[in-house]
Amino acid sequence: MNSPASNQKTQRERRQAALGVCEADIEEVFVRSSGPGGQNVNKTSTAVVLVHRPTRLRVRCETERSQARNRARARQLLLAKIEQRQQALRQAARDARERERRQKRKRPRGVQERILQSKARQSHKKMLRRKVVIE
Repeated sequence: MNSPASNQKTQRERRQAALGVCEADIEEVFVRSSGPGGQNVNKTSTAVVLVHRPTRLRVRCETERSQARNRARARQLLLAKIEQRQQALRQAARDARERERRQKRKRPRGVQERILQSKARQSHKKMLRRKVVIE
């Protein structure tokens, strides 16, 4: 029977594969944590820093006293950040397509008529400003 920890790990691996993140793309560094914790914090490197090389996204996790828990949480945070970035890129592309579609669409007849009337008034004003030629 699978333990809850192994279930979480397999879920994380599936999510990682769905996002297209390779294990080789993640750089993992263990550093000393800060804050309360006394001797444990001062002697062991429990904080985890993960860097996703292709996107240069960086996550630091030092919320837990255990390095293993910090490592798991840091991976979750990194995957969430990557997912959020991908969604933002998809949304930007969608917005650009929508903007282009709106710009290319034909103007409604009433709007087009008002524009043409305005242009006609403007040209009439300019015609009245011309020099008078006496023949």
